[in-house]
Amino acid sequence: MPSKNRVTPEEALAYHLSPVPGKYEIQATKPMATQRDLSLAYSPGVAVPVQAIAEAPETAYDYTTKGNMVAVVTNGTAILGLGNLGALAAKPVMEGKAVLFKRFADVNAVDIELDSEDPDEIIQAVRLMGKTFGGVNLEDIKAPECFIIESRLKEIMDIPVFHDDQHGTAVICAAGLINALELSGKKLQDCKVVLNGAGAAGIACLELIKAMGARHDNCIMCDTKGVIYEGRKEGMNQWKSAHAVKTDKRTLEEAMKGADIFLGVSVKGAVTRDMVASMAPDPVIFAMANPDPEITPEEAHEVREDAIVATGRSDYPNQVNNVLGFPYLFRGALDIHARAINDEMKIACAEALAQLARRDVPDEVAMAYGRKLAFGRDYIIPTPFDPRLIHVVPPAVAKAGMDTGVARRPIIDMEAYELHLKSRMDPTASILQGIHARARAAQARMIFAEGDDPRVLRAAVAYQRAGLGKALVVGREADVKEKLTAEGLADAVGEVEVVNAANTKHLQTYKDFLYARLQREGFDQHDVHRLAARDRHVFSALMLAHGHGDGLVTGATRKSAHVLGLINHVFDARAEDGAVGITAILHRGRIIFIGDTLVHEWPDEEDLADIAERGVVVARGLGIEPRVAFLSFSTFGYPVSERATKMHQAPRVLDERGVNFEYEGEMTVDVALNPTQMAHYPFCRLTGPANVLVVPARHSASISVKLLQEMAGATVIGPILTGVDKPIQVCGMGANVNDIVNMAVIAACRLGQG
Repeated sequence: MPSKNRVTPEEALAYHLSPVPGKYEIQATKPMATQRDLSLAYSPGVAVPVQAIAEAPETAYDYTTKGNMVAVVTNGTAILGLGNLGALAAKPVMEGKAVLFKRFADVNAVDIELDSEDPDEIIQAVRLMGKTFGGVNLEDIKAPECFIIESRLKEIMDIPVFHDDQHGTAVICAAGLINALELSGKKLQDCKVVLNGAGAAGIACLELIKAMGARHDNCIMCDTKGVIYEGRKEGMNQWKSAHAVKTDKRTLEEAMKGADIFLGVSVKGAVTRDMVASMAPDPVIFAMANPDPEITPEEAHEVREDAIVATGRSDYPNQVNNVLGFPYLFRGALDIHARAINDEMKIACAEALAQLARRDVPDEVAMAYGRKLAFGRDYIIPTPFDPRLIHVVPPAVAKAGMDTGVARRPIIDMEAYELHLKSRMDPTASILQGIHARARAAQARMIFAEGDDPRVLRAAVAYQRAGLGKALVVGREADVKEKLTAEGLADAVGEVEVVNAANTKHLQTYKDFLYARLQREGFDQHDVHRLAARDRHVFSALMLAHGHGDGLVTGATRKSAHVLGLINHVFDARAEDGAVGITAILHRGRIIFIGDTLVHEWPDEEDLADIAERGVVVARGLGIEPRVAFLSFSTFGYPVSERATKMHQAPRVLDERGVNFEYEGEMTVDVALNPTQMAHYPFCRLTGPANVLVVPARHSASISVKLLQEMAGATVIGPILTGVDKPIQVCGMGANVNDIVNMAVIAACRLGQG
């Protein structure tokens, strides 16, 4: 089953280049606006924490970023699967690792590329930088130097040093193994284990499962030359020798006979169907070679239906993914100011992951992945985007660190710590990931109406190559080919389907349908032909109306009011038809929905109530429990103004409708969003800050959205058109490729159609 998520070289380079080079930046966490701010941040105010740290070094964790800062260190000698390309070439990977720390565990990380292959030089460089950081993540350093460097740094440094290529894989492998053995009814100490791949990750996997109870004489390690046995001379080193066993087996094929567990960190195709067939009942097969496993799940299950299979691939069940481990290991270690990450902490991480996979999966996770997830042979490891990871795994790691004496500052109240972790993470990335996963499951045929625009063409290609569904581009084939080639996407010509009036067999059907709708609105046959055959917006809407596509994205080249007018020739998308535009604003961990940003020009109280209900549908579609606020310049009747009357009356309309969500108004935006301000009105019915904001008119909605986007740098998704029979989304004229893809994803999810 090949991966659907294709990325071209041009796309990858463009992603890293724009809007600014690289993948992260440094931002100040304290005010820097006034002279007083600068006096506190630097001289003379900074002298006070300097003196405090000199007198009590442990206070560096209180007054500096040390306690939440990790160094991601490499020398570029083993970059991904690309080999030794040098320190500078490794920088994009290390930046990527840094942003994964931030994304999944709110750990600040800085990439450091050291231009040396001398282990002693690297050890010295990292040691000298140690005071800066709370931990060190070693990455992409080739064996055996990686063993030497990590071992020595762990001896001489008093902060955690962790080589993720080794231990990250080992921890996730161990988590999956715990559950696989639970399902097969076996105990680790009784299992015969075969490992293929005697590099850093393979050795770490074997060492960790031995620490968990696997018997040395039951574990056979293989490399490219076969079984590593006592007395073997060829291709040996001290790390392999530690795992040599007494055996007469000499090949992987011989070792696999009767084995309960296979762990692969080697190469594609290393395991055959015959090898799998020779294994013990209920075999556990972790084929973790990337990008292609030692044997695919399909091949393994052809000969052994009882096999439990995991791979490193995201397009198969049971993905062994390091991102499940290292962010949360460091989060727990940093929060106890740990001196090290030891085996007990790694095992605690593995056990916490295993236990999480056995628990009921939240609806938002199942919804994101488009299928029901329940503990079983195809779900033994949690998914990387499970929001519970951040508050389940770090506490287990921290407790193990405290129990084993490596904590400088033990956590006293673990319940409070878990609550803190729950509130720490920005939910916006999870929401975007979730809707993309739902779209991928839906596999919608998406109509991109404006095939003459390069942004739209790039978005269509990205939509299809991301495995989200089939892209149908409305345009002329020659024009599409020319523009794709100019955009460096010549290889995409022929991938996306190009549709227009000249090559469809449905044009007469479309015209008959349109004439029936418009004949009493002043349109004759000639007008209808011109609309259906020459206007891409109308033609696209007709495709959608007749089921020749599942969703429609348009609006990137014409103003939204004009586009909506054209769509209304085919669909009922007017205010009086119940259509509403809701825009989602994502910023610094907060999500709010603003309506109506598209349809209603000057809504009355009944319209405002409709807008609120449609906003609630969109919020719930994204897994957000809605709290609606009707906004004005007044709060609960003061100051008095007829302009605020409708905002005051709208909640009464909802009272009469008996809706099942929280709402309140009228109120100013600070009262709606700021709990301190809201507390001045104890009778307010909202239980927390509002997240669905209904504003007086479309112009105020537009101003609010664009101000947040331009001044605050908020991510804007929408306006999301709701209340229409079919999923149609209208982009803004300034939409970039990502904006257009996001709107296509929303259409594919039918978000707002409920």
